[in-house]
Amino acid sequence: MISRFFRAGVLAFLFVAALPGHASAQRMFDGNWSVLIVTQRGDCDRAYRYGIAISGGRVIYEGGIVNFTGRVAANGAVNVRVTASNAAATGSGRLTRNAGEGRWSGRSGNSQCAGYWTAERRG
Repeated sequence: MISRFFRAGVLAFLFVAALPGHASAQRMFDGNWSVLIVTQRGDCDRAYRYGIAISGGRVIYEGGIVNFTGRVAANGAVNVRVTASNAAATGSGRLTRNAGEGRWSGRSGNSQCAGYWTAERRG
C-alpha cells in the first residue's frame, strides 16, 4: 500500500517537474521584436515602428524620447505603457513565439487616439 502511494507521489512529482516554469515560459518571448503601432481613431500620427527587446518578461526600449514600460506574462499576455513628452498610451494583447497583436488607446496633447499594434520577432 505504501509503495502504491510512493509511486503515485513520484509520478505526480515528475509530472509537475516536467511542466515549464513561469520564468522559463516568459523567456520564450525574450529577444528582439519589431512593433508597428497604427492609429485608427483620433488626431495622432498615423503609424510608428519601434525595435524593442524583451528580457525576462520585461519590455525594454532604449531608443530615445519614447519610454516603454511593460510586462509579458508566461502565457504571452502583454501590457505596456508608452509615454513621450505630452503623449501617453496603454496597450494590451498577446504574443506567440514569433508574432503578436493587440489594441492600444491613449492621448496626445488634447487628442484621444486608439488603434492596433502588431509585432514580429527579429533574430
